[in-house]
Amino acid sequence: MSVMTKKRNEQGHLMIGNIDAVHLAEQYQTPMFAYDVATIRSKARAFKRAFEQVGIDYQVAYASKAFSCIAMIQLAYEEGLSLDVVSGGELYTAIQADFPMEKVHFNGNNKSRREIREALRAGIGCFVVDNFHELELLEEECGNLQTQANILLRITPGIEGTTHSYISTGGEDSKFGFDLFNGQAEAAVAQSLAVSSIQLQGLHFHIGSQLFETSVLTKAIATLYRHIEHWRTLHGFIPGVINAGGGFGISYTRYDEPLEPKAFVETIVHSIREESGRCHLPIPEVWIEPGRSIVGEAGTTLYTIGSQKEIEHVRHYVSVDGGMTDNIRPALYGARYEAELANRVTQRDEKTYAIAGKACESGDMLIYDLPLPAAKSGDLLAVFSTGAYGYAMASNYNRLPRPPVVFVENDEHQLVVEPENYADLVRNDRPLNM
Repeated sequence: MSVMTKKRNEQGHLMIGNIDAVHLAEQYQTPMFAYDVATIRSKARAFKRAFEQVGIDYQVAYASKAFSCIAMIQLAYEEGLSLDVVSGGELYTAIQADFPMEKVHFNGNNKSRREIREALRAGIGCFVVDNFHELELLEEECGNLQTQANILLRITPGIEGTTHSYISTGGEDSKFGFDLFNGQAEAAVAQSLAVSSIQLQGLHFHIGSQLFETSVLTKAIATLYRHIEHWRTLHGFIPGVINAGGGFGISYTRYDEPLEPKAFVETIVHSIREESGRCHLPIPEVWIEPGRSIVGEAGTTLYTIGSQKEIEHVRHYVSVDGGMTDNIRPALYGARYEAELANRVTQRDEKTYAIAGKACESGDMLIYDLPLPAAKSGDLLAVFSTGAYGYAMASNYNRLPRPPVVFVENDEHQLVVEPENYADLVRNDRPLNM
């Protein structure tokens, strides 16, 4: 749910889909993640529609690292998306969801031999190869299994978006990909073309996350094509696929001004068409990997307010029953959110509060300056745009159980991830016996 498109009912309660958030909290308990499925569908369709309007072969792959569970992967399939995974666990989730393996792309910078073997046996559509170690493992495992692998090479184009350093991935100093300017990328092209069990389909790049402008994509594509020209002459390589990654920004606060999917798609396609024409090359199939921009605004976290601490002339703390264990982003890189009292959304704001989590860390703060009506114990706090990298990065720090996930679509709601309990926390523990 976008922070700018909140719905309220006659009782002055927040609505998620057509369901009262207070009712959801009573049924499923807090903390909990509630996803508006209609928003997810709308975002996915907007990306696909943008490609269809520009008339080009494409794949929109949901980047499941943003939020992965069986129901979410099934929803991606319903919407005709491909799937980007970055681990054996995400691949296993896709298998359990009966997602078509030929539409799975396996990304990531340190795939293990086991993960590569599992992906080959599953028959995934494509590996996004990140480094020479992976190329060697892939060649060996293809030989062991007597099979072939389709790959894209992940290229680091030396261009960075304006975003936090922790989520910037396109610069020269990045752990991801083959560097374009020190010869790594060209060597990877040559090595890939020389191996009969590896089919080099094309190239991949990813600038970073939370992008609010398109010029970096244009620059990255132009830079990439200057090298493609050289590789065509030297190696006879012409990419059949260009994957421009994801990272398209969303609205976390009222000050964010994200672009529509159409703006990103049109920029990417126009740039690729222009560069292909300049180089007299066929226009490749264009792939992208949106994750956050599909699920981020669809998610709302509901908390119950507990204790308070007011320090005169300093700060008024209000604590909730979750925090960094279900949303590490504020503590990790200062991410900002907006929130309101879901049980009193029509009442006027009276005071500014600092929203503290319950973990035993001073840095467990969700929001430092939130205007609210006079808050009291038992109020229901809704934090918006938590659909990406909330549950996905959740932990059991302080032995806190991870919360449930509920999908809401119009008048229906469904538990899609069970809440953990204390027994789950010790399920894998073993007693001391030595």
